[in-house]
Amino acid sequence: MFSKRTDWKLEENEYTRALRRHRESGKKLFDLTASNPTTCGFVYDEAAILSALSSPAGLRYDPEPKGLPAARAAVVAYYERKSTGANLDSERLILTTGTSEAYSFLFRLLCEPGDEILIAHPSYPLFDFLGTIQDVRLRPFFLIYDHGWQIDFPSLQKAIGPRTRAILLVHPNNPTGNFVSVNEAEHLNEICAKHNLALVVDEVFLDYEFAGASKSKEKHGSFVANDRALTFVLSGLSKIAALPQMKVGWIAASGPDALARDAVARLELIADTYLSLNGPVQHALPVLLAQREKMQPQLIARIEANLHELDDQLARQKPVARLEVEGGWYAVLRVPAVQSDEALAVRLIEKHSVLVQPGHFYEFPDDGYLIVSLLTPVEEFSEGMRRLLDCVGGS
Repeated sequence: MFSKRTDWKLEENEYTRALRRHRESGKKLFDLTASNPTTCGFVYDEAAILSALSSPAGLRYDPEPKGLPAARAAVVAYYERKSTGANLDSERLILTTGTSEAYSFLFRLLCEPGDEILIAHPSYPLFDFLGTIQDVRLRPFFLIYDHGWQIDFPSLQKAIGPRTRAILLVHPNNPTGNFVSVNEAEHLNEICAKHNLALVVDEVFLDYEFAGASKSKEKHGSFVANDRALTFVLSGLSKIAALPQMKVGWIAASGPDALARDAVARLELIADTYLSLNGPVQHALPVLLAQREKMQPQLIARIEANLHELDDQLARQKPVARLEVEGGWYAVLRVPAVQSDEALAVRLIEKHSVLVQPGHFYEFPDDGYLIVSLLTPVEEFSEGMRRLLDCVGGS
């Protein structure tokens, strides 16, 4: 009765069973996976946000496939404030109901059923579902770690086939936190031009660069003005303003003029078919996007405090190490691979009341990796890490 594209394994695995049992027990759980900023103790300007959503203009249905002009102008102003040197044309901007819908639009734009998008691994697990739902095959290439993360270009070149349509990168990556370098961007543009590929760059974490990040490479800024290849930049309120519940994302198209114009015309028709992003949030977008000025300093302070606490605890032991990270909300821990990552994560839940994500969730090729969020409240993060290190050290 059901389509093969939804033929997922829906039964609980041991990790989810352990988590469910722990929650049913009512015991305190030290959650080192927390990534929802609305539940992590940050202070929002509730009056400004609620007032912006109460605009009478939101009562009128005013369909605009690309998004209302004033809403798109607010996104253009955001990029201008970033001093990226980008000259973003609002006519090449499509507002979407979050970045997941943006991916849906792009996969439909670029691919026939069975076509391929190349994606860097390690990677966020949601992409597999987004690709499968759209009948698109996601084919991996790899990031390698050698005194920092970098693109393994031989694996990328090897992955290109006759049905490859685009290269997808998260910049900075989730969960590794590495930015694409200027040299890597140049090489990516050359590959896209040679093989007639589009470049899709997810920049939702772009504003969260760590102050103490390595200066060993020159990091590329936003790709929003990339003109060497047909390029689609994705971002939205979820990370920029810590407002995931508002469900506002966008696609910014750039590249060779004829290609970019054709792409936007097709995207506009796709967006029109899905109907416009809801009106009240579009009218509120200038105010909601401005909330980044109040929210980002709070998030960055939390991230830096937890990173400092993490490094301080790691310095007092030997089994666990942190891999270099340049931005985002996560840290990758290298742990002794004496058991599977999932078995270790289950043991942490059951014996130590600590929740982490095993590396295989993010397509790490080997065991020996755990992912922790840097958004967890500081005291909870500190105690959770202490318990984690006691567990691993007692292996």
